[in-house]
Amino acid sequence: MPEIVVMNKLMLTLSSVKPLIYLHICELVQSLREYIKAEESKLATVKSWANKLDALTRVSTADPEGYLAHPVNAYKLMKRLNTEWSELESLVLQNPADGFVSNMSVHRQYFPDEEDETGAAKALMRLQDTYQLDSEAFSKGKLPGVHSNAVLTVDDCFDMGKTAYNDADYYHAVLWLQQALKQLDDGEEAVVSKADILDYLSYSVYQMGDLPRAIELTRRLVAIDPSHQRAGGNLRYFEQLLMKQLREMNQDYQPPSEEPIQLGTYSRPKDHLPERESYEALCRGEGIQMTEARRSRLFCRYHDGKRNPHLLLKPVKEEDEWDSPHIVRYLDLLSDEEIEKIKELAKPRLARATVRDPKTGVLTTANYRVSKSAWLEGEEDPVIDRVNQRIEAITGLTVETAELLQVANYGVGGQYEPHFDFSRKDEPDAFKRLGTGNRVATFLNYMSDVEAGGATVFPDFGAAIWPRKGTSVFWYNLFRSGEGDYRTRHAACPVLVGSKWVSNKWIHERGQEFRRPCGLTEVD
Repeated sequence: MPEIVVMNKLMLTLSSVKPLIYLHICELVQSLREYIKAEESKLATVKSWANKLDALTRVSTADPEGYLAHPVNAYKLMKRLNTEWSELESLVLQNPADGFVSNMSVHRQYFPDEEDETGAAKALMRLQDTYQLDSEAFSKGKLPGVHSNAVLTVDDCFDMGKTAYNDADYYHAVLWLQQALKQLDDGEEAVVSKADILDYLSYSVYQMGDLPRAIELTRRLVAIDPSHQRAGGNLRYFEQLLMKQLREMNQDYQPPSEEPIQLGTYSRPKDHLPERESYEALCRGEGIQMTEARRSRLFCRYHDGKRNPHLLLKPVKEEDEWDSPHIVRYLDLLSDEEIEKIKELAKPRLARATVRDPKTGVLTTANYRVSKSAWLEGEEDPVIDRVNQRIEAITGLTVETAELLQVANYGVGGQYEPHFDFSRKDEPDAFKRLGTGNRVATFLNYMSDVEAGGATVFPDFGAAIWPRKGTSVFWYNLFRSGEGDYRTRHAACPVLVGSKWVSNKWIHERGQEFRRPCGLTEVD
């Protein structure tokens, strides 16, 4: 599936975070201030009563009989001890927190949960990997081309490391726990103790296979907390294991490196994605296979859709992005007004997106894509119908059998790993329920600029296409023969800074028989 279909709850997009920020700042903080004000008012009243009683005590106890001999004093004392004291008692028993707690309960259902927090942490780790950013850069808010006051504290870094640790991701656990330890050693105050950090860090380092450093860290832990319930046992085990390994390899003991653990100290474990390195390199703008010879074959032109009536008076500007497979970009395709209208229609429906299961054809969720999406029909608004007709005029392909216009929002860390838009031979039923054949082409609209990250990359041939608001890119997924073009496997790179809005149209085979006739060979 392409770069706009799936949402995983593991990442909140900016469109869903903004209402949370509004609730938090404008309602919950206001409610908290009202609670504080009520408590201060209550306390001021009680203090006033205390002062009055103190003054009364001084006067009345000096000469009780003389004081009560005056009828006004007698009346006021009776009133104060009867009516007014009861009022004070009622005031003290009142709990201004009830309103605040009630308000909190109403909004709590909209709060991020533990899964969301874990997803946000994993998004930072994903960005760290893709853009090769060390933990210190993140903790100080130093992102490429971005100046920010956003920083991570010792406790934040520890929680990041603990999230990775709990997921048995010791590679990232080491990076973040080491950063927490560094900031604590530099004098930053924290709630978490150095012993806790060393406890998690030493075991994570052991899991990464670095026994000398694990021993050194555990010794630091024992020095800080000699009674630690695990440290002593771990230290003996690590030392025995290291001695055994050295004997087996007939090597002498080498003390651990004094260099701090950082990005590159340990090798990142391999995962399920064979093209991980080339994919992430392209996301960073590295490894792009655009040679001068190839660039000389790229042109820009005015495109009128083979004299389509809709484009005769105002042809669109077309640029070649790649020669083979041919990928083109259309400029100024969506106006700002159209983009805002599409986003307005989509926002109320943005939800956890789905991908089509290749075996059953049923829509389901997937963990390899992080975004929110919504589907819009042409009948819903003239803008949607106009965009659909524009796509048909430009491509020369009918959109009658195409899927609905899909709108997606990628927040920070939002991505879609390398994938195909078309169904392969081992998944013949992927689009059977639609009855419109395979996805012959993809038309992708960029509806925002992205401050950093968010490129569309093609690892097979080394292409990277960067989002430009109002432009669209188009490519064929199938050869004229109907065979899939496996070179079109592509990915949506993680958004590093900003918010990425896109919409797309997947155009299907049915109805294209005379618009795009079959070729004579399999790869025509």
